[in-house]
Amino acid sequence: MISILIAVAIAFVISLFATPVAIRVLRDRNIGQFIQQELEGHYHKRGTPTMGGVVIIVAVVVGFTLAHIRVWEWGVGLNLRVLAFPGQGLLALMALVGMGLIGFLDDYAKHARKQNMGLSKRWKFLGQLVVAVLFAWGAVALDTSTELSFTRGIGIDLGPWLYALLVLFLLTGAANAVNFTDGLDGLVAGSAGLVFGAYVLIAFWQYRNLNFYKVDGAQDLAMLAGAVVGAVLGFLWWNAAPARIIMGDTGSQAIGGALAAMALLTNTQLLLIPLGGLYVMEAVSVILQIFTFRVWGKRIFKIAPIHHHFEMKGWPETTIIIRFWILAGLGVAIGVGVFYADFLIKTTGGLP
Repeated sequence: MISILIAVAIAFVISLFATPVAIRVLRDRNIGQFIQQELEGHYHKRGTPTMGGVVIIVAVVVGFTLAHIRVWEWGVGLNLRVLAFPGQGLLALMALVGMGLIGFLDDYAKHARKQNMGLSKRWKFLGQLVVAVLFAWGAVALDTSTELSFTRGIGIDLGPWLYALLVLFLLTGAANAVNFTDGLDGLVAGSAGLVFGAYVLIAFWQYRNLNFYKVDGAQDLAMLAGAVVGAVLGFLWWNAAPARIIMGDTGSQAIGGALAAMALLTNTQLLLIPLGGLYVMEAVSVILQIFTFRVWGKRIFKIAPIHHHFEMKGWPETTIIIRFWILAGLGVAIGVGVFYADFLIKTTGGLP
Protein backbone atom coordinates (compact mmCIF):
# COMPACT_ATOMS: atom_id res chain seq x y z
CA MET A 1 0.00 0.00 0.00
CA ILE A 2 2.85 2.41 0.83
CA SER A 3 4.38 1.85 -2.61
CA ILE A 4 1.07 2.75 -4.25
CA LEU A 5 0.73 5.94 -2.22
CA ILE A 6 4.33 6.91 -3.07
CA ALA A 7 3.64 6.39 -6.78
CA VAL A 8 0.51 8.55 -6.57
CA ALA A 9 2.23 11.32 -4.60
CA ILE A 10 5.37 11.54 -6.76
CA ALA A 11 3.44 11.47 -10.04
CA PHE A 12 1.04 14.14 -8.74
CA VAL A 13 3.80 16.49 -7.59
CA ILE A 14 5.78 16.12 -10.82
CA SER A 15 2.71 16.67 -12.98
CA LEU A 16 1.49 19.61 -10.90
CA PHE A 17 4.78 21.53 -11.00
CA ALA A 18 6.10 20.42 -14.41
CA THR A 19 2.92 21.35 -16.30
CA PRO A 20 3.34 25.15 -15.97
CA VAL A 21 6.92 24.73 -17.21
CA ALA A 22 5.58 22.77 -20.19
CA ILE A 23 3.01 25.54 -20.83
CA ARG A 24 5.79 28.15 -21.12
CA VAL A 25 8.00 25.94 -23.31
CA LEU A 26 5.16 25.00 -25.67
CA ARG A 27 3.93 28.60 -25.88
CA ASP A 28 7.44 29.83 -26.70
CA ARG A 29 7.56 27.33 -29.58
CA ASN A 30 4.03 28.20 -30.77
CA ILE A 31 2.86 24.62 -30.32
CA GLY A 32 -0.86 25.21 -29.94
CA GLN A 33 -4.20 23.56 -30.54
CA PHE A 34 -5.99 23.62 -33.90
CA ILE A 35 -9.80 23.85 -33.82
CA GLN A 36 -12.47 22.14 -35.91
CA GLN A 37 -14.29 24.75 -37.99
CA GLU A 38 -17.72 23.42 -36.92
CA LEU A 39 -17.05 24.20 -33.26
CA GLU A 40 -17.43 27.97 -33.15
CA GLY A 41 -17.53 27.90 -29.36
CA HIS A 42 -13.97 26.56 -29.32
CA TYR A 43 -12.31 29.42 -31.17
CA HIS A 44 -11.05 30.86 -27.89
CA LYS A 45 -9.02 27.66 -27.42
CA ARG A 46 -7.06 28.19 -30.64
CA GLY A 47 -3.36 28.30 -29.82
CA THR A 48 -3.72 26.78 -26.35
CA PRO A 49 -0.50 24.79 -25.75
CA THR A 50 -0.96 21.12 -26.62
CA MET A 51 1.13 17.93 -26.32
CA GLY A 52 0.70 18.23 -22.55
CA GLY A 53 0.43 14.46 -22.42
CA VAL A 54 4.24 14.40 -22.38
CA VAL A 55 4.09 15.66 -18.79
CA ILE A 56 1.63 12.90 -17.85
CA ILE A 57 3.86 10.22 -19.34
CA VAL A 58 7.01 11.54 -17.64
CA ALA A 59 5.20 11.83 -14.29
CA VAL A 60 3.93 8.24 -14.53
CA VAL A 61 7.34 6.84 -15.48
CA VAL A 62 9.17 8.69 -12.70
CA GLY A 63 6.48 8.04 -10.07
CA PHE A 64 6.28 4.34 -10.91
CA THR A 65 10.09 3.98 -10.91
CA LEU A 66 10.79 5.87 -7.70
CA ALA A 67 8.03 3.97 -5.89
CA HIS A 68 10.32 0.93 -6.17
CA ILE A 69 13.13 2.63 -4.23
CA ARG A 70 13.28 2.28 -0.46
CA VAL A 71 15.51 4.41 1.76
CA TRP A 72 13.91 3.70 5.15
CA GLU A 73 12.26 0.74 6.86
CA TRP A 74 10.45 0.66 10.18
CA GLY A 75 12.56 -1.07 12.81
CA VAL A 76 15.62 -0.98 10.57
CA GLY A 77 16.23 2.67 9.79
CA LEU A 78 18.16 3.74 6.72
CA ASN A 79 18.20 0.85 4.27
CA LEU A 80 18.57 1.77 0.61
CA ARG A 81 17.26 -0.93 -1.70
CA VAL A 82 15.39 -1.27 -4.97
CA LEU A 83 12.31 -3.46 -5.19
CA ALA A 84 11.96 -5.91 -8.06
CA PHE A 85 10.17 -4.79 -11.22
CA PRO A 86 7.74 -7.57 -12.23
CA GLY A 87 7.28 -7.85 -15.98
CA GLN A 88 3.57 -7.07 -15.82
CA GLY A 89 4.12 -3.53 -14.55
CA LEU A 90 6.83 -2.87 -17.13
CA LEU A 91 4.59 -4.24 -19.88
CA ALA A 92 1.76 -1.89 -18.89
CA LEU A 93 4.25 0.97 -18.79
CA MET A 94 5.41 0.02 -22.29
CA ALA A 95 1.82 0.21 -23.53
CA LEU A 96 1.44 3.69 -22.04
CA VAL A 97 4.73 5.00 -23.43
CA GLY A 98 4.34 3.26 -26.80
CA MET A 99 0.84 4.54 -27.46
CA GLY A 100 1.87 7.94 -26.12
CA LEU A 101 4.71 8.04 -28.66
CA ILE A 102 2.22 7.44 -31.48
CA GLY A 103 0.09 10.27 -30.14
CA PHE A 104 3.15 12.52 -29.90
CA LEU A 105 4.01 11.91 -33.56
CA ASP A 106 0.39 12.66 -34.44
CA ASP A 107 0.46 15.93 -32.49
CA TYR A 108 3.80 16.90 -33.99
CA ALA A 109 2.49 16.24 -37.52
CA LYS A 110 -0.43 18.60 -36.81
CA HIS A 111 1.99 21.27 -35.61
CA ALA A 112 4.26 20.81 -38.64
CA ARG A 113 1.34 21.01 -41.09
CA LYS A 114 -0.40 23.82 -39.18
CA GLN A 115 -3.76 22.05 -39.37
CA ASN A 116 -5.98 19.66 -37.39
CA MET A 117 -4.80 16.63 -39.40
CA GLY A 118 -1.92 14.56 -38.05
CA LEU A 119 -0.71 11.10 -38.99
CA SER A 120 -2.65 9.23 -41.64
CA LYS A 121 -4.88 6.42 -40.45
CA ARG A 122 -2.49 3.92 -42.05
CA TRP A 123 0.58 5.11 -40.16
CA LYS A 124 -1.31 5.47 -36.89
CA PHE A 125 -2.72 1.93 -37.16
CA LEU A 126 0.72 0.57 -38.08
CA GLY A 127 2.17 2.09 -34.93
CA GLN A 128 -0.65 0.71 -32.81
CA LEU A 129 -0.13 -2.70 -34.43
CA VAL A 130 3.56 -2.69 -33.46
CA VAL A 131 2.71 -1.83 -29.84
CA ALA A 132 -0.02 -4.52 -29.78
CA VAL A 133 2.31 -7.21 -31.15
CA LEU A 134 5.01 -6.37 -28.61
CA PHE A 135 2.44 -6.32 -25.81
CA ALA A 136 0.89 -9.65 -26.83
CA TRP A 137 4.33 -11.26 -27.13
CA GLY A 138 5.33 -9.97 -23.70
CA ALA A 139 2.04 -11.02 -22.09
CA VAL A 140 2.29 -14.58 -23.44
CA ALA A 141 5.97 -14.76 -22.39
CA LEU A 142 4.90 -13.80 -18.85
CA ASP A 143 2.26 -16.57 -18.86
CA THR A 144 -0.58 -14.07 -18.70
CA SER A 145 -3.91 -15.84 -19.00
CA THR A 146 -5.24 -15.86 -22.57
CA GLU A 147 -8.72 -16.66 -21.28
CA LEU A 148 -11.49 -14.19 -22.02
CA SER A 149 -12.45 -12.67 -18.70
CA PHE A 150 -14.94 -10.45 -16.91
CA THR A 151 -14.07 -10.27 -13.23
CA ARG A 152 -12.26 -13.59 -13.75
CA GLY A 153 -11.95 -16.05 -16.60
CA ILE A 154 -15.24 -17.17 -18.18
CA GLY A 155 -13.93 -20.46 -19.58
CA ILE A 156 -13.11 -19.35 -23.14
CA ASP A 157 -9.39 -19.71 -23.85
CA LEU A 158 -8.46 -17.63 -26.88
CA GLY A 159 -5.00 -19.07 -27.38
CA PRO A 160 -2.02 -16.89 -28.36
CA TRP A 161 -3.25 -15.86 -31.83
CA LEU A 162 -6.78 -14.82 -30.92
CA TYR A 163 -5.38 -13.24 -27.76
CA ALA A 164 -3.08 -11.11 -29.94
CA LEU A 165 -6.14 -9.95 -31.91
CA LEU A 166 -7.89 -9.11 -28.63
CA VAL A 167 -4.85 -7.07 -27.57
CA LEU A 168 -4.93 -5.15 -30.86
CA PHE A 169 -8.67 -4.54 -30.56
CA LEU A 170 -8.47 -3.31 -26.96
CA LEU A 171 -5.40 -1.14 -27.46
CA THR A 172 -6.70 0.57 -30.59
CA GLY A 173 -10.27 0.66 -29.28
CA ALA A 174 -9.37 2.16 -25.90
CA ALA A 175 -6.91 4.65 -27.41
CA ASN A 176 -9.42 5.87 -29.98
CA ALA A 177 -12.28 5.96 -27.46
CA VAL A 178 -10.28 8.10 -25.04
CA ASN A 179 -9.15 10.26 -27.96
CA PHE A 180 -12.79 10.82 -29.00
CA THR A 181 -13.58 11.87 -25.43
CA ASP A 182 -10.74 14.38 -25.31
CA GLY A 183 -12.64 17.36 -26.67
CA LEU A 184 -13.56 19.38 -23.58
CA ASP A 185 -11.31 20.89 -20.94
CA GLY A 186 -10.51 18.36 -18.24
CA LEU A 187 -13.00 15.74 -19.41
CA VAL A 188 -10.45 12.98 -20.01
CA ALA A 189 -8.13 13.92 -17.13
CA GLY A 190 -10.97 13.89 -14.60
CA SER A 191 -12.64 10.72 -15.86
CA ALA A 192 -9.28 8.92 -16.18
CA GLY A 193 -8.59 9.67 -12.53
CA LEU A 194 -11.81 7.84 -11.63
CA VAL A 195 -11.21 4.84 -13.92
CA PHE A 196 -7.59 4.31 -12.91
CA GLY A 197 -8.56 4.80 -9.28
CA ALA A 198 -10.85 1.80 -9.77
CA TYR A 199 -7.94 -0.19 -11.18
CA VAL A 200 -5.85 0.69 -8.13
CA LEU A 201 -8.54 -0.97 -6.00
CA ILE A 202 -8.96 -3.95 -8.33
CA ALA A 203 -5.25 -4.69 -8.74
CA PHE A 204 -4.55 -4.23 -5.02
CA TRP A 205 -7.45 -6.54 -4.14
CA GLN A 206 -6.05 -9.13 -6.54
CA TYR A 207 -2.64 -8.79 -4.88
CA ARG A 208 -4.22 -9.35 -1.45
CA ASN A 209 -6.10 -12.40 -2.76
CA LEU A 210 -3.54 -14.03 -5.07
CA ASN A 211 -4.81 -17.55 -4.45
CA PHE A 212 -8.25 -16.54 -5.70
CA TYR A 213 -7.31 -14.41 -8.71
CA LYS A 214 -3.88 -15.78 -9.66
CA VAL A 215 -2.78 -12.50 -11.24
CA ASP A 216 1.00 -12.10 -11.22
CA GLY A 217 2.45 -8.64 -10.68
CA ALA A 218 -0.84 -7.26 -9.33
CA GLN A 219 0.88 -5.00 -6.81
CA ASP A 220 2.98 -3.39 -9.54
CA LEU A 221 -0.12 -2.91 -11.67
CA ALA A 222 -1.76 -1.13 -8.73
CA MET A 223 1.33 1.08 -8.43
CA LEU A 224 1.20 1.94 -12.13
CA ALA A 225 -2.51 2.72 -11.97
CA GLY A 226 -1.81 4.89 -8.93
CA ALA A 227 0.91 6.75 -10.80
CA VAL A 228 -1.57 7.46 -13.62
CA VAL A 229 -4.11 8.76 -11.08
CA GLY A 230 -1.53 11.13 -9.59
CA ALA A 231 -0.31 12.29 -13.01
CA VAL A 232 -3.75 13.05 -14.47
CA LEU A 233 -4.94 14.83 -11.32
CA GLY A 234 -1.82 17.02 -11.25
CA PHE A 235 -2.39 17.78 -14.94
CA LEU A 236 -6.09 18.46 -14.32
CA TRP A 237 -5.10 21.38 -12.07
CA TRP A 238 -4.01 23.22 -15.23
CA ASN A 239 -6.28 21.45 -17.73
CA ALA A 240 -9.58 22.26 -15.97
CA ALA A 241 -11.83 24.73 -17.80
CA PRO A 242 -10.65 27.14 -19.01
CA ALA A 243 -7.66 24.95 -19.88
CA ARG A 244 -4.20 26.49 -19.95
CA ILE A 245 -2.83 23.37 -21.63
CA ILE A 246 -4.29 20.43 -23.58
CA MET A 247 -3.01 16.86 -23.36
CA GLY A 248 -3.43 16.24 -27.09
CA ASP A 249 -3.21 12.84 -28.73
CA THR A 250 0.00 12.31 -26.75
CA GLY A 251 -2.00 12.10 -23.55
CA SER A 252 -5.20 10.48 -24.80
CA GLN A 253 -3.37 7.72 -26.68
CA ALA A 254 -1.14 7.02 -23.66
CA ILE A 255 -4.10 6.89 -21.28
CA GLY A 256 -6.03 4.61 -23.65
CA GLY A 257 -3.05 2.29 -24.02
CA ALA A 258 -2.55 2.08 -20.26
CA LEU A 259 -6.27 1.46 -19.75
CA ALA A 260 -6.28 -1.48 -22.18
CA ALA A 261 -3.11 -2.85 -20.58
CA MET A 262 -4.67 -2.77 -17.11
CA ALA A 263 -7.74 -4.63 -18.35
CA LEU A 264 -5.63 -7.28 -20.09
CA LEU A 265 -3.12 -7.84 -17.29
CA THR A 266 -5.68 -7.90 -14.47
CA ASN A 267 -7.84 -10.31 -16.49
CA THR A 268 -10.80 -7.93 -16.51
CA GLN A 269 -11.16 -7.28 -20.24
CA LEU A 270 -14.95 -7.32 -20.36
CA LEU A 271 -15.23 -5.39 -17.09
CA LEU A 272 -13.64 -2.50 -18.97
CA ILE A 273 -17.04 -1.89 -20.61
CA PRO A 274 -18.72 -0.54 -17.44
CA LEU A 275 -15.48 0.83 -15.92
CA GLY A 276 -14.79 2.85 -19.05
CA GLY A 277 -18.46 3.38 -19.80
CA LEU A 278 -17.97 7.05 -20.66
CA TYR A 279 -15.38 6.19 -23.30
CA VAL A 280 -17.58 3.42 -24.66
CA MET A 281 -20.47 5.87 -24.98
CA GLU A 282 -18.29 8.39 -26.83
CA ALA A 283 -16.97 5.74 -29.24
CA VAL A 284 -20.45 4.31 -29.88
CA SER A 285 -21.76 7.80 -30.68
CA VAL A 286 -19.13 8.13 -33.42
CA ILE A 287 -19.93 4.67 -34.80
CA LEU A 288 -23.68 5.42 -34.83
CA GLN A 289 -23.08 8.76 -36.53
CA ILE A 290 -21.10 7.11 -39.34
CA PHE A 291 -23.51 4.17 -39.65
CA THR A 292 -26.70 6.22 -39.86
CA PHE A 293 -25.19 8.64 -42.37
CA ARG A 294 -23.93 5.90 -44.67
CA VAL A 295 -27.11 3.79 -44.45
CA TRP A 296 -29.85 6.44 -44.34
CA GLY A 297 -27.98 9.58 -45.35
CA LYS A 298 -28.91 11.24 -42.05
CA ARG A 299 -26.89 12.05 -38.95
CA ILE A 300 -28.31 10.95 -35.60
CA PHE A 301 -26.38 13.68 -33.74
CA LYS A 302 -25.68 17.28 -34.66
CA ILE A 303 -22.00 16.35 -34.49
CA ALA A 304 -20.03 13.47 -33.00
CA PRO A 305 -18.60 12.60 -30.51
CA ILE A 306 -21.65 13.09 -28.37
CA HIS A 307 -20.22 15.76 -26.04
CA HIS A 308 -20.02 18.12 -29.03
CA HIS A 309 -23.66 17.32 -29.81
CA PHE A 310 -24.68 18.75 -26.45
CA GLU A 311 -22.44 21.77 -27.02
CA MET A 312 -24.29 22.54 -30.25
CA LYS A 313 -27.58 22.17 -28.36
CA GLY A 314 -26.46 25.04 -26.15
CA TRP A 315 -25.22 23.26 -23.03
CA PRO A 316 -22.37 25.16 -21.30
CA GLU A 317 -19.03 23.35 -21.53
CA THR A 318 -18.60 23.05 -17.76
CA THR A 319 -22.09 21.55 -17.43
CA ILE A 320 -21.26 18.85 -19.97
CA ILE A 321 -17.93 18.11 -18.30
CA ILE A 322 -19.40 17.73 -14.83
CA ARG A 323 -22.33 15.61 -16.03
CA PHE A 324 -20.01 13.38 -18.03
CA TRP A 325 -17.76 13.01 -14.97
CA ILE A 326 -20.86 11.85 -13.10
CA LEU A 327 -21.52 9.27 -15.83
CA ALA A 328 -17.90 8.12 -15.61
CA GLY A 329 -18.23 7.80 -11.84
CA LEU A 330 -21.43 5.76 -12.18
CA GLY A 331 -19.69 3.40 -14.61
CA VAL A 332 -16.77 3.00 -12.22
CA ALA A 333 -19.12 2.35 -9.29
CA ILE A 334 -20.96 -0.33 -11.26
CA GLY A 335 -17.72 -1.98 -12.39
CA VAL A 336 -16.13 -2.03 -8.94
CA GLY A 337 -19.41 -3.18 -7.40
CA VAL A 338 -19.68 -6.10 -9.83
CA PHE A 339 -16.02 -7.02 -9.21
CA TYR A 340 -16.47 -7.11 -5.43
CA ALA A 341 -19.87 -8.82 -5.61
CA ASP A 342 -18.32 -11.63 -7.66
CA PHE A 343 -15.64 -12.07 -5.00
CA LEU A 344 -18.21 -12.24 -2.19
CA ILE A 345 -20.42 -14.71 -4.06
CA LYS A 346 -17.54 -17.06 -4.86
CA THR A 347 -15.89 -16.89 -1.42
CA THR A 348 -18.87 -16.67 0.94
CA GLY A 349 -21.67 -18.13 -1.15
CA GLY A 350 -23.70 -14.96 -1.43
CA LEU A 351 -23.97 -11.24 -0.82
CA PRO A 352 -24.37 -9.92 2.74
